[in-house]
Amino acid sequence: MPGRTPAARVEGDVIRRGERAYDAARAEAVWNGLKPERFPDVIVRAASERDVPEALAHARSEGLRVSVRSGGHNWSGSALRDGSLLLDLSRLRQCDVDPASATATVGPAATGGDLVAALTPHGLAFPVGHCPSVAVGGYLLSGGLGWNSRAWGPACADVREIEAVTADGRTVGCGETDHPDLFWAARGAGPGFFAVVTRFRLALHPHPGAVVTTGLTFPLSETARVAAWAEATAAGLPASIETALVLTASGEATRHAPSGPRITVGMTAFAATREEAAAALAVADACPLADRAVSRQPPTPTSFADLHAATGSAWPPVHRYAADTLWSPESYETQLSRVADAVARAPSAKSLVLAPVRPVSETPALLRNMAFSPLGASYLVCYAIWDDPAGDAANQQWLRDVMAAVDPSGLGGHYIAETDLEADASRARRAYAPADWDRLQELKAAWDPDNLFQSYLAP
Repeated sequence: MPGRTPAARVEGDVIRRGERAYDAARAEAVWNGLKPERFPDVIVRAASERDVPEALAHARSEGLRVSVRSGGHNWSGSALRDGSLLLDLSRLRQCDVDPASATATVGPAATGGDLVAALTPHGLAFPVGHCPSVAVGGYLLSGGLGWNSRAWGPACADVREIEAVTADGRTVGCGETDHPDLFWAARGAGPGFFAVVTRFRLALHPHPGAVVTTGLTFPLSETARVAAWAEATAAGLPASIETALVLTASGEATRHAPSGPRITVGMTAFAATREEAAAALAVADACPLADRAVSRQPPTPTSFADLHAATGSAWPPVHRYAADTLWSPESYETQLSRVADAVARAPSAKSLVLAPVRPVSETPALLRNMAFSPLGASYLVCYAIWDDPAGDAANQQWLRDVMAAVDPSGLGGHYIAETDLEADASRARRAYAPADWDRLQELKAAWDPDNLFQSYLAP
């Protein structure tokens, strides 16, 4: 009805601070068990895409800025802002697959697990995030470093079109030719994006004929040698072989070694046939350090769903998290040697450092027309993971000590999806090439001149 207020026209939930449902809605907005002490004035849970313009109109009428949440996996809890309207898109979870065109149209709250379940029966695949519960909204907006991204490119490279609601309430379609500047920003701007994406149209890939994984685990004292071997070996492997190093504070005892800190080299082949995968992964059998390994996983056929199940256990729900990332010109041997001792002394045995080797395609065509770009020769993510609130200060300080050790100059690059945005005000800026950062600021001013949308979280 024309006379009704924008809030009254919202079909979903409009929850104000102080109301009974507010605390639960605020807590649910962040997947992390560590909830930031920031409090939106209003939380709007959109029932459908129709609610998005109404929610923005309500924010404008109340003089509130807007933040957006799809799945709430951002470790810093960027969606929670004081004195704002939090637009919760978690009900926009549609996932429609068109096998004939090898495309899918998905809502921002569809998860990687949803996509795998929808695509696999059609023999199709997508570079979904490594954790199954990550929603595609924030993941794609940030670039998307997912499974097989070294071959397929960042996930945002496969975004063909978006539908977005702009600060003035218009719904626009964006692509290579329609509003190409907004489309460019939507592929990498992350939590600083200055519109609300309500759907993505994705190009899909043929499902690999075989997915096979293998791994070697060593005492953490072997970090330098293992990292040097893994980096050199990965450089000679096909792009469809994903290699990652994981440093953990604890590992089970084996017949070769007592329990203690570990470094694991994992390799996953996304190949046409099982024979092709086995041939590529034979380098693990030939590892000259194999006699120092405490355990070995032989080549094992797997699936995207099983990969998700395994990685999901490394990031369990109902835990407290802090995370940070670094792109660096330094080698993996140098970077991981700098943090090995700190990992061994982590206050929580669940914490880890993950270092995907060559985590994204180096093919220029797969990195064009996007705000996202890799910013270094090596890349790592440090996760502090704990479950006792009494450990908050110690674990958060551990994370920052590790990052100071690995980036002593404080000038390294970051990945906007997982960096510690509360560490310092330059974190967001250093997630982009300088020219791309400047362009994002110009586009923000053009598309959101009244600064309706919250920009990057900063201390």
